[in-house]
Amino acid sequence: MGAVCTLLLAISLLPLAQATVYDAELPEGLMHGPDLCAHAACKDVMPQATRFSQRMGSPQYVQAFGRAAGAAANSAEQVIGYVFLSTDVVDIPAYSGKPVITLIGMDTKGIITGVRVLKHSEPILLAGIPEKALLDFIGQYIGQRGDAKLEIGRGGDGSVGLDAISGATVTAIAENQVISRSAYEIGRQVGIFTTAARPPARFTAIDERLNWRKLQDEGAIGRLVIPAAEVGVDPADGDYIDVYFGYLNTPTIGKSVLGEQGYQRLMQDLKPDEHAIFLIARGQTSFKGSGFVRGGIYDRLQVRQDPQSFTFRDTDYLNLYHVEPADVPQFKESAIFIIRSAGFNPAWPWTLNILANKRDANGVKSFARYDQAYWLPERYLEGGHPVVVTAKPAWQLIWQGQWWQITVFVLLLAATALLYSQRDRLVRASTRRHKPWISRPRLAIWLISVGFVGFYLKAQPSITQVMTWVHSLLHQWRWELFLSDPFIFLSWWFIIITVLVWGRGFFCGWLCPFGSLQHLMLKLGAVIGLKRYQGLLPKRWHDRLKWVKYGVFFALLAVSLVSMETAEHLAEIEPFKTTFLVGVWNRSWPFWIFIGGILLLSLFSERPYCKYICPLGAGLALPGRFRLFGLKRKAECSTCHACAAGCGSHAIDSAGRIDQTECMLCLDCMVMYYDDHACPPLVQERKRRSNAGQALTRIGADGYFVSLDSLRNSLHESQRPARPQQGGDGA
Repeated sequence: MGAVCTLLLAISLLPLAQATVYDAELPEGLMHGPDLCAHAACKDVMPQATRFSQRMGSPQYVQAFGRAAGAAANSAEQVIGYVFLSTDVVDIPAYSGKPVITLIGMDTKGIITGVRVLKHSEPILLAGIPEKALLDFIGQYIGQRGDAKLEIGRGGDGSVGLDAISGATVTAIAENQVISRSAYEIGRQVGIFTTAARPPARFTAIDERLNWRKLQDEGAIGRLVIPAAEVGVDPADGDYIDVYFGYLNTPTIGKSVLGEQGYQRLMQDLKPDEHAIFLIARGQTSFKGSGFVRGGIYDRLQVRQDPQSFTFRDTDYLNLYHVEPADVPQFKESAIFIIRSAGFNPAWPWTLNILANKRDANGVKSFARYDQAYWLPERYLEGGHPVVVTAKPAWQLIWQGQWWQITVFVLLLAATALLYSQRDRLVRASTRRHKPWISRPRLAIWLISVGFVGFYLKAQPSITQVMTWVHSLLHQWRWELFLSDPFIFLSWWFIIITVLVWGRGFFCGWLCPFGSLQHLMLKLGAVIGLKRYQGLLPKRWHDRLKWVKYGVFFALLAVSLVSMETAEHLAEIEPFKTTFLVGVWNRSWPFWIFIGGILLLSLFSERPYCKYICPLGAGLALPGRFRLFGLKRKAECSTCHACAAGCGSHAIDSAGRIDQTECMLCLDCMVMYYDDHACPPLVQERKRRSNAGQALTRIGADGYFVSLDSLRNSLHESQRPARPQQGGDGA
């Protein structure tokens, strides 16, 4: 009890890192006002500038004015670069599910001159991983070209490699995309970066009349649905918005949707290089936006075709009074919008973007962009679809770059699961005093888990990931966020499956890196002569203290719903980050005491942290109650305490029942279950048969010697002559 209290006291002394820009309150003028640099330190990212313009362009940026290097003091000012806010250009969530709001400067040659993080919501950068790590990371971009291929990790094939943030790889990947894409798109807009012109689209002569279903099936009509829960409004009133849309210039789509006369009128009004798209929608909001005024912009609606974005004014809007197909879904509003630009090419894919006013669980509003890709079916294009080379998502590049580590990791998981699935054979081939088929493979797995999985891959699952998933489910789920760390992603799928099949003990007892480290310390204690001092807490104390970890789990989960920042601080009760992600040598003395105390106790007692504090273990134990397979018991187990006396997990009670939520599946009790020199009921039966001169039969799956009568019956059955078959081909 005193040791546990010491650990809890050490945890309470952990210093909390002081964040400077975590969830900083940014003024509305900075986010949306015309004068960006009145609210942001633009000079920090463009030091040579003397003044800055108002916001301009789409996406927005500001011009930086100054004098060219070496120019006379009285020379005229000129544009020397551009400053832009990342959220004006891209909307890429980081680990928290929210974007890292970044101010970026770039000169007229396309060189990044400065980067400054104004706000982030990454709790992992609060405790253990200081914000300085993020500042050091973004410093790598200064001097890089905005159109350079910047990748996390080792460079190659024309790419520039960047050092990641140790322990916060997902954050680094997201911020890399934010900076790279923002710089590139602003550079494209102002003419610094150019690409080859796209050949104009030429339509085939296909002229058919299709109903709504066929148009949807072939991809001529796209659909974008934003559920109400996604933006924090009442789902009882239906989706936030449900939009159908499509391209109208081709005869088949245009005539099928508008009818012959409607299509002809539209085409007569369109000028060369003008393109019409239609939208019909239903839901709780309008795609036109509630703040639209005559002469203004439809601020919720945008069409994007990389690298350009197209917005719509009131002059680009046409009424859509009638939709021709009889099977068109019900809708509340409809419209035709005209894209007036030679830069739009219908032969290439594009996306419809809708900006939504999102409200989180605390009622705080923010803007979120939702998009749906659209590509005109290739049968309407002469020559079909052009070849489009799209950049692979960052998570795919990570998986490809770590293919051999992933292969080894998957083989480790598969081999461990295969080994445990053969537990019945392994325990039958073992005895209480000699069980090499279990102890040796498990020792090897522990060593690999600590060295390869823990210290090398840094793939220790954590309660912080559980909290992040809960928040993602409540707010916005993005698969790419979790795919960015392949080892954690694979670990959790493996954990989910095995917990439901075998319970918590399989991962916690066999594969958890920190759990394995504790057990290796216990082995070390025995080797260095401490075995006679090793032991367990009295069972009565264990049965009280085991509930502490459940209290820690629910407390962390509850606090995270109120403040993720506070929950992340409190999650330092897990030693995983210090041990594997950051390193004890990078932390202050309270962390040394905490980790050292756990490992010191582990020399004398089996897995003290797992039993009494670990919130992750508690979280896995709860679904583990619904596992498919448990360990075997006999009727005599209710009075026999042989297994309980040797259970290092204290998981067997006075009635012989195994608490599967506490059991680490060491299989010692299963070895005894079949060992006729250790299990008291089997020992008695073996002695009785030996004294009576009876044969010792094999031990059945029920844990008892097979009875002699059943053995005789089966023998007689096998010796009985086979009955002649009826019928045949005659005599």
